[in-house]
Amino acid sequence: MARAFNLADKSAFDYYKDLSEKGYYSRIISGNVQQRIEVDSVVCNFDNYPYSVRTYAKQFIIRSSNVTRRNLITSCYLVNSVRSDNNPQGFNIEKFAVVENRDIEVIER
Repeated sequence: MARAFNLADKSAFDYYKDLSEKGYYSRIISGNVQQRIEVDSVVCNFDNYPYSVRTYAKQFIIRSSNVTRRNLITSCYLVNSVRSDNNPQGFNIEKFAVVENRDIEVIER
C-alpha cells in the first residue's frame, strides 16, 4: 500500500482509511473472501491538462457460498511528476473517486 500511496494524492488514502475504519479488510480476511478485478478499459483524455481518466472494470467477490460480480467505474486526474524508481511512468493520481460500484449478479455455488 505504501508504494501505491506514492503514486496518488490524499484522495486514494482517504478511500483506504475509510474502508479500513469500516472493518472492510478485516472482514475480507476473516471471511476467507477472495477478490479479483478485471479491467475492461481505461479512457484517458490527453487533450486537456490535468488529464482526466476513467476506468471501467468488473470486480469479482468470491466467497465459499457465492460469487458476486460488480460493475466498477473509477475516475481520477493524472498530473505530470518526476520519474523515479517509485514512479517510473511519471504521473501522479489526483482526485481519485469511485463513480460506481454496484452488483450485477450473484452466482450461487
